Amino acid sequence: MKKSIGLKKFNTAIFISGKGSNLKNLIKFSKTKQSPISINLIVSNNAYAKGLEYSSKFNIRKKIFNFKKGKKNDNHILFFLKKNKIDFICLAGFMKILSNYFIKKFDGKIINIHPSLLPKYKGLNTHERAIKNKDKFSGCTVHYVTEKLDSGKIIMQTKVKVSTKDNAISLSKKILKKEHQLYPAAILKIIN
Repeated sequence: MKKSIGLKKFNTAIFISGKGSNLKNLIKFSKTKQSPISINLIVSNNAYAKGLEYSSKFNIRKKIFNFKKGKKNDNHILFFLKKNKIDFICLAGFMKILSNYFIKKFDGKIINIHPSLLPKYKGLNTHERAIKNKDKFSGCTVHYVTEKLDSGKIIMQTKVKVSTKDNAISLSKKILKKEHQLYPAAILKIIN
């Protein structure tokens, strides 16, 4: 994705399921001069996601969808995204798997942040698994979304040292700080 100087920013939707700390961080980033994205929409599969409060805080439209399987449902969501002129999607703690059909419609324009050094620890409980395996390092990865879970081409990664005193919660906090630096950096890398 290339962006010419002086052109408008890419209309972006952030998909969340929970607290929305990466969402909040991306909103702040989107308001900087160098950011190539503007956040126009917050989408969630969870009506109680805490991150939805950033919608009113930052005056960004929000929409809750039931991401149930089926082309009809996908078309309903895709129609809404098109109507809102969304060019780019960032998944940020989004706990649903998008269908192959949906991903193809946004080919190469959906990215995700994952709290492990992919290809290690795809899926859930990444911090617990890193600690259980006595890993020296863990970290986070921004990657393109494909139909295979956490398997798309890696855009950027960053490492975090795992201390012997770490538990899943302390490691998660260390990695989250890195996520907040990595996600904007990865967006700048692919949209310039």
